[in-house]
Parts: sequence; C-alpha cells; structure tokens
Amino acid sequence: MMHVKLFTLVFLTSISFVSSATFRFEKESTPNFGQLAHFKGSELCIVADNVATFMDKNAQDDYAVHAGTVFPAEITVERVKKTLNFLCETYRDDVRAKRNSRLHNREFLTQHFHFYRWYPDKTKADSIAKKSSNAVKQRMLNNIPNNQLFLTKYYTKLLDASEQQTKQYTQALYELPYDEQGLTYEQAEQLKASLTRYKYTRQQVIAGALLDKKLANPLVWITEEALHDVLLQGTGVLLVDDNVRYFNVHRNNHIAYDYHLGKREQARYWYFAEVDGVMGYGQEIGNKVALKAHVSLAGNVKQLGLGKLLLLNMQYGSENKARMAILADEGGAFTDNLFQLDLLVDSYRGWDDYHAANKNIGDYADVWLMVLKN
Repeated sequence: MMHVKLFTLVFLTSISFVSSATFRFEKESTPNFGQLAHFKGSELCIVADNVATFMDKNAQDDYAVHAGTVFPAEITVERVKKTLNFLCETYRDDVRAKRNSRLHNREFLTQHFHFYRWYPDKTKADSIAKKSSNAVKQRMLNNIPNNQLFLTKYYTKLLDASEQQTKQYTQALYELPYDEQGLTYEQAEQLKASLTRYKYTRQQVIAGALLDKKLANPLVWITEEALHDVLLQGTGVLLVDDNVRYFNVHRNNHIAYDYHLGKREQARYWYFAEVDGVMGYGQEIGNKVALKAHVSLAGNVKQLGLGKLLLLNMQYGSENKARMAILADEGGAFTDNLFQLDLLVDSYRGWDDYHAANKNIGDYADVWLMVLKN
C-alpha cells in the first residue's frame, strides 16, 4: 500500500516528555488533523464506559490500570477516567439536544482536550526489522516515518466450524484444561509447575497432545489454518450449524509471542471460552472489556495504561481523515513496543474481504494522546 506523506506546519509548545532515542510524547497547542470520520459517537461511548467500569472494578490491576509509565505526572488515572466519562456525557447531551455530534467537531475537541503527539520508538522498530525473516514486515517497520506510528488493523475471523471433529475440521478450540477449572489466575500461577496449560506448545497441541490424553474439553472444531488465524486475532466468530458464536482467548501457555516469527511458527498457545461478543483486555474471561469495531485499539497496555483516548489521523486513499479510539486491548506483539497500534475493524471471512473493506486505510498514522483539560 502506498503511503502518501503530508508535510504540514504544526505549532508546538516547548514541552517535551520522556525521550528514548526517537520515542517521545510532545504537547501540541494546535494539532493538525483532518476531518473527523469513520467512527460512531455511540460506540465510542460504549467502549469508554466499559473501560472506565473495568478500571473502577480492577484498581488493583497494576499491570493495566495506571496512568502510564511514559507520560508526565500531570496525566493521572483520575484524569484518564474523567476523559472517558466526558466522552459519554458529550454524546448523551448531543442526543438529548438532537444536535450533531460535537465529538466530530474539531473546534470542540481542541477547546476541551490537551493533545500530546506520539513520536514512535523507531530504534526498537529498526532493531526488530533487522532480525525478522519476513520481508513484508521488514519493509513496513523500516518505513515507519519519524513522526507517525505503524498502524496495523486486526479483525475477528468469520469462520465455519463444527460441533464434532471431522476430516475437514481437525483442530479444536480448547477450554481451560480440566486440572485448572475453577482456579483463579493467581491460583493457577502458583501451581503452574504442575498444570497442563503450561506444558504444551502450539505444535504439540496441534499434534494431539490434549486430545490423546483427554486433558481438556474441545469447545468447537475448526481447520488448522483457521486455528492459526484465531490464535493470532484472539477472537473467533464462528458459524456453527447456522448460528454465530463468539470464542475469546482465556489464558495462554506462558510462552512469549515472538515478533520475528510467522503465525504458524509461534509456540504460544491460547485456551478459549465462549463469550457474548468481541472482548479485549482482562485476565479473567468474565471480566474482560467488551469492544466495538473502529473505536477500539490494541497496544502496549503495560507501559501506556488502559483507557487512553487516542486521536488517529491517517490517509484514506487521497484524503486525510481522523478518528478517536480507545486503548482497550493488548497482544503479545506489543511487549516493549511503542511504535505501533492495532485498530479493531470488523469480522471478515478472510484476506480478500478484509482487504476490500480496508485497502484505503493507510499503514501509518499521526497519533495524539487526548486528555481532558482541567
């Protein structure tokens, strides 16, 4: 995909924060972004509510519920939550007043929010590119501009599945192994030396380790190719006997995702649970953040903190447009990664319909952290 680089004049304040090589956040008094489009205020509000609720209920989750380790002290958890709450207050006020959404109004946003431009950690991206054997990944990482992030898109895989194992549907999405049923995440961590979940690689599970020893319950059956896709995307939207069912990653085997490898070579394996829709961050399956397409982002939750409101300005074909989205999900690829975000798009059968729907979205984006003014 061709990236058209725009050169625009941006007026900066003199404040710059947290620089490591090329990475930094820089406060901008007059951010330059295009027409606000391609998101719904109603769905942005839903995700904002879901994340704020999660943060209130899980304040002890110091992995994700914090102000971020890469921002100035003025950005606090309370300001993040006030930012999320303000989104919904604005949306609901506009609905009651029967007026156009102010969340799509540039002047309203610049009046009420501070903007911190995100400059990517190109040093880390270049380091990964040098080690990668994937030529496309090398090119995309090497081509990250100095002032934009690498914007990938992730989607839920719409797949056919079977209640029973067949010659076509040979691989299962497995529930947590029997020896871990009923254990909390913390309890399982204490017992990991003896638990099934920690013992097997993806390749061993595919070869039949769980099935042969009857160690876990198969929830549903899919093809091996589909399994790799669902493990990569984190959610399977499966058509089973004409019914659409959702399956979300629950807990993994604690083998790290290796950014240098392709999806089939990854040793990391996830166990699943059936859920009501597409889910994002959360350690327990009943306590995950419910997501909406086009307004949800996956990224480096550990360093950025959950719930950050981000403005993405990108190329749509020849047009320059912007959208707001919320950091509500993570993934193995984001460990020590401050050069990339992953935008949740829709459910697709495969690459062809995904590409047809998203081919006009650029691969890189101007990104600002947005925080409500005091």
